[in-house]
Parts: sequence; structure tokens; C-alpha cells
Amino acid sequence: MELTDIGVIKDLFARHGFSFSKSLGQNFIINPSVCPKIAEQGGCNKEVCSIEIGTGIGVLTRQLALRSKKTVAVEIDRGLKPILDETLSDLDNVEIVFGDILELDLNQLFSQHFQGEKVVVCANLPYYITSPVIMRLLEERLPISSITVMVQREAAQRICAPMGSRESGAITAAVNYYSTPQKLFNVSRGSFMPAPNVDSSVIRLDIEEKSRFPEITDEKQFFRIIRAAFSQRRKQMINPLSAQLGISKQELSEKLIKCGIKPTARPEELKLEDFAALYRTIYE
Repeated sequence: MELTDIGVIKDLFARHGFSFSKSLGQNFIINPSVCPKIAEQGGCNKEVCSIEIGTGIGVLTRQLALRSKKTVAVEIDRGLKPILDETLSDLDNVEIVFGDILELDLNQLFSQHFQGEKVVVCANLPYYITSPVIMRLLEERLPISSITVMVQREAAQRICAPMGSRESGAITAAVNYYSTPQKLFNVSRGSFMPAPNVDSSVIRLDIEEKSRFPEITDEKQFFRIIRAAFSQRRKQMINPLSAQLGISKQELSEKLIKCGIKPTARPEELKLEDFAALYRTIYE
């Protein structure tokens, strides 16, 4: 059964009474070359386990299971269960967990399914939950070595932008704090059914085993600084920082100068090390 064949997909939908959900951002892959590349470049092999977020009809799930020791897929739409029971029936190393990835107890999920195993994450994420899912996976410091996801191309450019560049933003800083991001390849909108209105890119985040900034003991306050700075990303950051952190512009200006940062600097000009220095100066 070729799961990227439109005729096969329509037949599956008709037999199981399935219809797309716009609210869940469902766009299923019909380009047969995409999922093998995600699985391979995502680091799947028989020495690792894999977790998928959002199964669709199981196109990527199959590719992960064929390469990985074990695959656990988290799917929010229970209406896909009969389809997945059929499309994955010949694989004995796949388990589907029905639930919302943003609400599940992920530590429990990992301890239940991946005790002591090396784990990679691979997913074709609905665009509307890209940032929340990525940040949840990173912030929970789960035992994963990499996250390989297909996201909207604009989001990929922002996430993988160099810190200190015009394209960088709060999500860039957050991702770079936990990992090393890289863009792998582009995927055109015609690779999906139904076709979205935008093109996509596949990115990989290689998780840092140890924090590059052990001096940051309160990550909540650190990211508060970053979010405040980027809340008016094209303007001088002293204004939103002063307002949102409750520090006078005069005092903040002195702290910025102490860190070697111009008081007139915009957030997109700063490296992650600059934000770390500012955190130390404000909260020490």
C-alpha cells in the first residue's frame, strides 16, 4: 500500500469515514521522497528509538519504524485510529498514544516507553503549534538527542537564523539556548494534501547535553528578559525592557553599558552571550 498515493488516501478515507480537520491543521504528505529523508536525516537507526508527533495516516510513522528500534507516535485525532490500525498493521515496533502533546505527561511517557534508550523526535508539525511544541520538548529537558521537524518555511528561517542577525527573534534565542539548529531541506506546498498556502522546511535541533550557560540559574527570568527585548524587535530594546522588568531607563542603561551593550541597541543585534551577560548583571 503506497500511503503517498492520492487514490490510496482517498480510498482509506472513504472506507473509514474520515475527513480532514482544519482546526487540527491536518495536511498529509503525498510526496514519497519527503518522509524517508526526514527519518534518515533525523538520525533514525536500529540503535535509537523514535517519537513522532502527529501521525497523519502513518506515512512518516512507517519510515521511522522501519529504521528505529521502536517508534511511539502521539496523535490527537482518535478518528485516525482505524486507518492507522490498517496502515501500520504489519509493524510490531510501533505504538500509537492518543492525546495532546501539549498536555501529556512527557516524563511519564518517556519513562514508560524509552527507559534508558537513546531517543530522537521526528514530526510534521501543524503550523499553529510549532513553537509551543518545540519549546515544550526543549524546556522539559527530556532524554532526547535531536528534534527533526517540518515547519512553515518562515518559521524555519526564524528558528535557524544566526543570533545577532535581522531574522533572529525570541524563538531563535530560546532554541539556541538549548540546542544547535540547522535547516535540512525545503518542501513545497504541493507535497501535501490538502496543499497549505505556504511552503515548508525541515529543520533539526541537536540538543546540548550540558548547558552552555550554567550561570543562568533562573531560566524563567532569563527568558523574561529575552521576550521583553524582542517584544518590539525593530526598536531600541531599552524601552520595553525598562517597562516590563520594572527597571528605570537610567539604571538599565548603566547595566547595558556594563555588559558592553549600547543602550541604543536593538534586540536583533545581540548574541546569546550578550543576553546571558545582561541576565547576570540584572539578577546577581
